[in-house]
Amino acid sequence: MSEKPPRGNTHRQKAPKVNQAAGQLSFDWRQIVSSPKSILAWGTFLMLLGLLLEIAFLSYIFTGTADQSVVDALGEEPVRHVGRQTRNLLGLFGATASQIFVYRWFGVAALALPLVPFFSGWKLVFGTEPLPLARTTQEIVFYTLWISVLMGYIVLMSGTEQRLSFLSGGFGYEVNTLLFDLLRWGSILVIVFVLFVFVVYFYNVSSPERWGQSTSSPLETAVDAEPAGPTTVVVEEEEEKPAPALTSLRAVMEDTYDDDEDVLDPEEEQVPPAPVVGLEVPFQPELEIAPANALRLELEVEEVPLLPVEEEPEGDDISERVLREFGQYDPTIDLPAYQFPTVDLLNEISDNHQEKVSQDELESNKERIVETLKSYGINIAKIKATIGPTVTLYEIVPEAGVRISKIQNLEKDIALSLAALGIRIIAPMPGRGTIGIEVPNKNRETVFIRSVLGSERFQKSTYDLPIVLGKTVSNEIHIVDLAKMPHLLMAGATGQGKSVGLNVILASLIYKKHPAQLKFVLVDPKKVELTLFNKLERHYLAKLPNSEEAIITDTKKVIYTLNSLCIEMDSRYDLLKEAAVRNLKEYNAKFVQRRLNPEKGHRFLPYIVLVIDELADLMMTAGKEVETPIARLAQLARAVGIHLVVATQRPSVKVITGLIKANFPARLSFRVTSSIDSRTILDTGGAEQLVGQGDMLLAINSDIIRLQCPFIDTREIEDVCDFIGSQRGYESAYALPEYEGDEASEGRAELDAEDFDPLLGEAARLLVAHQQGSTSLIQRKMKLGYNRAGRIVDQLEITGIVGPFTGSKARDVLFHDLESLEQHLRSLGIA
Repeated sequence: MSEKPPRGNTHRQKAPKVNQAAGQLSFDWRQIVSSPKSILAWGTFLMLLGLLLEIAFLSYIFTGTADQSVVDALGEEPVRHVGRQTRNLLGLFGATASQIFVYRWFGVAALALPLVPFFSGWKLVFGTEPLPLARTTQEIVFYTLWISVLMGYIVLMSGTEQRLSFLSGGFGYEVNTLLFDLLRWGSILVIVFVLFVFVVYFYNVSSPERWGQSTSSPLETAVDAEPAGPTTVVVEEEEEKPAPALTSLRAVMEDTYDDDEDVLDPEEEQVPPAPVVGLEVPFQPELEIAPANALRLELEVEEVPLLPVEEEPEGDDISERVLREFGQYDPTIDLPAYQFPTVDLLNEISDNHQEKVSQDELESNKERIVETLKSYGINIAKIKATIGPTVTLYEIVPEAGVRISKIQNLEKDIALSLAALGIRIIAPMPGRGTIGIEVPNKNRETVFIRSVLGSERFQKSTYDLPIVLGKTVSNEIHIVDLAKMPHLLMAGATGQGKSVGLNVILASLIYKKHPAQLKFVLVDPKKVELTLFNKLERHYLAKLPNSEEAIITDTKKVIYTLNSLCIEMDSRYDLLKEAAVRNLKEYNAKFVQRRLNPEKGHRFLPYIVLVIDELADLMMTAGKEVETPIARLAQLARAVGIHLVVATQRPSVKVITGLIKANFPARLSFRVTSSIDSRTILDTGGAEQLVGQGDMLLAINSDIIRLQCPFIDTREIEDVCDFIGSQRGYESAYALPEYEGDEASEGRAELDAEDFDPLLGEAARLLVAHQQGSTSLIQRKMKLGYNRAGRIVDQLEITGIVGPFTGSKARDVLFHDLESLEQHLRSLGIA
């Protein structure tokens, strides 16, 4: 059997770490402790610990007095001898733990403490909470302390310290001893007041007016309010009938979330109380089960009073009650045991492999720059160098009177004197008052992905969608927030690092966002660049409901997916409108606070990042069908958390159209072949001067920043995806809304002959005769206006006579002779 190739990339082979002192392999204990198996083991241990402590404490109540002297002798006699003498059900462990928690600390109140480790272990093992863990822990801690103090007061006032000291424990007894010296019997008032303050703040008791409010149902209120004996009630009479009518009183008792519904049936007219008239009859309620699980009360009496009915609490009050009972909504509850990938999955590069810029190289370049400028009559007052991973920035301050344009025109001369490719002059440097000259280093430093994702700056980043783009000229890690960009347009010639840049962006988001918070829509027309991310389908990917593959490669499916995202965008805007918020962040915050009703369609909305690896191929094959939804998403989708990362290797105006470019304020360019391409993507030159292999320019907020993209190899991506894919995920990928293709746009729709333009047949013969599907041809030859000629061409497309729109080119004519055309027209009923 062949051995598996060594892990790593071409830069090094990763060797096992060796403990220099012991000469043994070291282990990453953090990964071992945080693995799913370890979590299961720790959870079971905590549940077992809680159960054992509870048994020990209960046993101490009956055996504590006998075990006290035995435990006190623990340091003087052998452990085995002491253990045989203990009477606790859990032996020496139970006696010792009980001695500490019950006798010395909290007394019988300590019986509640084992619930904390038990519920914590339950959450780790089963991923659910029988009770809200954080809130329950706070309650247990407070009531343990308070009951201990209360028991201490009872023991101290009754004078039973010797016999019943285990009721209060040492903590409760000592606190009461202090209070007794200060207040005597009045210390009970302090103890009760502490309980009162806790109840007010913890249970959100806002007003004494609520204390007397009955919590009984409207029906119970009505029955309790009835006096014994005959009851006089009022009944409505119909105008047509002088006799008394049969009236029903409905008391609807439903535990509802909707703050807009009243307790009374909205169809039932409410009448004010009327003077008492008629007969007195005994109160005889008849109960029946009504629809919608409501409880009805029908009274067959001559007169029925309108009883006061309690109003349902307002929506905010319901939200507060639900929030108190269940805590904040946790969007990660479906995958509670999900583990984020660690940086240990990435290749680690030693500093010994990194080439540094020598001092001789710096001084030599400085001298050549000064001499070159001096030969053209430009004197330099000051020059300093900043070393970056790819280039070194030389900042110069020319003497007074020197024009900046004169230095800019010497870019090629400076490159010649330095014998370097990729000289870029920045004149002036923004906010510095200097002129910058970027010179590529002879020995480039490779920026590896582990060094940036493992940095403290990235780990502590609070951005909504943080992505690492690389290191700046000053060797600083550059992190941006995709949620604020809000879309990114990337370009670069083949082999300059564009695909690696996309992988770095995806890895950055995966390392910071939980699958419940982020979804990817991956479009890969080249079919090979993004296939490694297939393993993330049940965690991070989104797709159409009936799609087999999560990575979209077929052009038609791309069109459907883009339009499906537009539907998702519109749906999210409707949810934001109903929630009265302006963006996704506010909406999710409101949902987490349980202020939105899921029964009304509200749900936690993850961010969606659309990644297109090659836009040029889509624009060639689909054109407007792709451009329109991309432009619409770029214009509107930011507020609802849908963001685009679009890459292309052909930054021409036919691919990056004005409609697309206007909605991508953030552009990133690797090396391109010409200054025209650089201006197309960045609106300025410079990208053609880059040195390749991840060297790039980022244009954002009217600033141009030069960066070195981190390097991530295929094996690293595989390891990260395998680590995530091996964990439990959702049942399927995140489902996008269904989108049915426009049949008319595909030439399959059928129209009645009456719907066709009367000149359709004549126009069809004209185009087939000239073999040119042009609207202008119909205008000229048939002397029609542009609008009518355009409608005729659209109908010719529907009937399958000409092909779809292909930009500035004429449409393809699908019939090559008039005879076959005539046969086709007759089948359509067109003369």
